[in-house]
Parts: sequence; C-alpha cells; structure tokens
Amino acid sequence: MKSWQSYLKEYKNYLKLERGLSSNTIENYGLDVEKLMLYLEENAIDESPVQITEETVQGFIYAISEKVNARSQARIISGLKSFFNYLIFEDYRNTTPMELIEVPKTGRKLPDTLSVEEIDKLISAVDLSKEEGERNRAMLETLYSCGLRVSELVSLKISDLFFEEGFIKITGKGSKQRFVPISPMTQKYILLYKEQIRTHLSIQKGFEDTLFLNRRGKQLTRAMVFTIIKDLALKISLNKTISPHTFRHSFATHLLENGADLRSIQMMLGHESITTTEVYMHLDRKHLSAILNSYHPRNK
Repeated sequence: MKSWQSYLKEYKNYLKLERGLSSNTIENYGLDVEKLMLYLEENAIDESPVQITEETVQGFIYAISEKVNARSQARIISGLKSFFNYLIFEDYRNTTPMELIEVPKTGRKLPDTLSVEEIDKLISAVDLSKEEGERNRAMLETLYSCGLRVSELVSLKISDLFFEEGFIKITGKGSKQRFVPISPMTQKYILLYKEQIRTHLSIQKGFEDTLFLNRRGKQLTRAMVFTIIKDLALKISLNKTISPHTFRHSFATHLLENGADLRSIQMMLGHESITTTEVYMHLDRKHLSAILNSYHPRNK
C-alpha cells in the first residue's frame, strides 16, 4: 500500500506540471496535507489517503480549530479539498471526505492602505547617502507605481524593462506574464540605480540579469524587502502595520479613487478573478458616495 508521502509527492508534481503553480504555493498546499498526516500519527490512526473517512478529517479540523484562527483554518480546509479532489481526479478515490466540512466564516479583511502623503514620507526617509539608498528608493517607487507583489519585485529582470514603450514585463503567480505601465519618474529612479550603483557591484554568476541586487551581488530576498519597509515605518513613526503588500493595496486604492475602472486595475494587478480586485470597492465607500452625489441626476 502506498504511503501518505508518495501520494503527497505525486500531488506536488501535479501542482507543478499540470497546474503550473509556483514553488511557494506548492509548499503551502503540501503543508496543509502534512498537518493532517501529523494528526494521524499523533493519534495512532492508520488510514491511508484512499481510506481516510469524513469522521477522521472532521476530528482533525476540530483539533486544529483550537490552535489556529478561522482564516488559517479556512486555508487548511481549502488545501485539503484540493488534495482530495486530486485523488478523485486520478481515480484513487470516488468520493471526497471533505464533502460536508464547512469552512469557517472569516469575513474579508480589509488591508491597511497608505495615503499618498504617507508613501511620499516613507520614500523620502530612504537614506540616499548609503549605497543601498538608490536601490531602496527605486524598489519602493516600483512597488507603488506598478502595484507589484514582493515576489515579482525581487525577481524583476533587466530584460523585462521596456522603457521605450513605457512598460515592464512581470511574471506573476503560476508563471503568468503581464505587461504593466511604468511612469517616467519610476523609470528615472531605476536607471539612476542601474547606472550609478548596480554597475559597481560584483555580480554573482546567474544574477547578471536580476535588477535589484543585495551587497553580495545576488537577488534580494522577500524578507529583506519586508525589513527595509519596517525600518522606514519606524523611522517616520508610522503607526500602521505595513508590508510590501501595503504598497500594492495603496496602488489599487489610489487608482480607484482617481476614477480608474476595476477591469483595468485587475489587469495591472494580475488578478485571476475580478472578485479579488473587488476588495478595493469596500475600501472606497466615501469616494463612491461623492461620485453619486456629483453625477446622479436626482442629486442635482
């Protein structure tokens, strides 16, 4: 009889080859299944992925609900649903033990956003007298003016810059590519960094085309970008919980406030579904009221 590990390995291969998911996403899906495996081991339950019953899975969900919040619980349930659907797809099972398991209500958490003034203050706080200053300013400007995910920022290549056309090419989730407009000001900051700082770095083999590099001439980690932003927030005493993603949320919110349509914002953010982009509508109630009051004939 095949072990949980061998089913999990096949599942991960499927996610990579058939679904084209990123290694990060695959890792997270794998962790959901591993949590269930650990529960079975701790409780001496000997059921394979093919035999496991609804009762057993229900017991596992009940056990984790005491340890994690509703949002994490919903994530794990979603990951397990995907795993058991894969087993049905491959004819290992006929039914899923997840059929009657309910996802806890989490409510859509509205992200923190920054005002234009706060973004200006953060970027102005970058110390340009330090060598990494030019790089950090160029990175933050790119995050905000192009609405990138942090993973998209750190993997940005010089060969992805199409400045004459006014675009950059982004490789997003599941290796999907999109072109995002880039403003002349952001282009200027990138070129300053590229021509004045980056040229003096000793670049490691394999990173010649990577745009933003650390001092050792390698690609920056996502954690490093988090740290840079956290430090700047402390420096200007910003009392908000912010991360690289905050710049992406602010990008979308400011576009919406200035009259951009959701479909265009969706394309720029690289959201698969418009529902994801619709989160920004909730952030923007005041703006929508103002539009209604200004333009609806009944308010004249």
